[in-house]
Amino acid sequence: MSINCEILDLRAFLGVVELESFHRAADALNLSQPALSRRIQKLEASIGAPLLERTTRHVSPTALGLELVPLVQRMLEEFDSSLFAARGRGVRRSELVTIACLPTAAFYFLPTVIKQFNQEYPDIRFRILDLTATEGLQAVSRGEVEFGINFIGTSDPELIFDRIAEDPFVLAARRDHPLAMRQEVGWMDLAPYPLITVHRSSGNRTMLDATLARSNIELRWSYEVTHLSTSLGLVEAGLGISVLPRTATPGPDHPIIITRPLGNPLISRTIGIVRRRAATLSPAAEHFRRMIMGAWQGGQQAD
Repeated sequence: MSINCEILDLRAFLGVVELESFHRAADALNLSQPALSRRIQKLEASIGAPLLERTTRHVSPTALGLELVPLVQRMLEEFDSSLFAARGRGVRRSELVTIACLPTAAFYFLPTVIKQFNQEYPDIRFRILDLTATEGLQAVSRGEVEFGINFIGTSDPELIFDRIAEDPFVLAARRDHPLAMRQEVGWMDLAPYPLITVHRSSGNRTMLDATLARSNIELRWSYEVTHLSTSLGLVEAGLGISVLPRTATPGPDHPIIITRPLGNPLISRTIGIVRRRAATLSPAAEHFRRMIMGAWQGGQQAD
């Protein structure tokens, strides 16, 4: 039996599932609500079973609908990727992708993904706003960027936070430091050595202080800096050790700095992509968003 449906029918179904609302999905797809409902009804008729359960306050996928979600996601991803690649082989246009990114992720992780992206689409330009977590959320909310890479989730109903991965805090030290000889380090092991931390205004510092306080651990620092990249320079110079998110540290082939897992307690931040519910990303931005998620989940940040 053949199933007769269109790409927009699939987008309508996935939009309602992801946004949990016919109204928000219609806005995101630039459709009227009746038109969106007709798309869903057409898809359900083609399949021969309901895909969504509707109440006056809530909409959710049925058991069959839930099974179809990953399949529909893959179909749309393959379609969009093929379409975007076809556009790239046609008339070359200098498209612009504007994103907000945590400075910690912008320093090492992001350039790796952009390099991979540019190998396929060399004419795409990027505007990167390396902002703090709070400023990044605000930039997304105001529409100044298409999406943001952030570690702060949001309670704003107009924003979506797509979780990518956990980003644990690790020790950064010179290769000739005594702690570099260990495979894993505890927070109490840092006490004898000069510690380099970021300022208390940093979201990372706030998270560390709050989590460590619950274990009755206090960071006693010798150097306090504004940017984590500055702390790496001080580490290289042999002035002390530092604690950073793993995304902010150089890779294992760095000639001077080495990283070690930190435990007791393990502290991690959740990295994700923040975007507006009612906005449709440009084809280039959507392709880049998927590449970021694939790169992270594919283990590029593994030790």
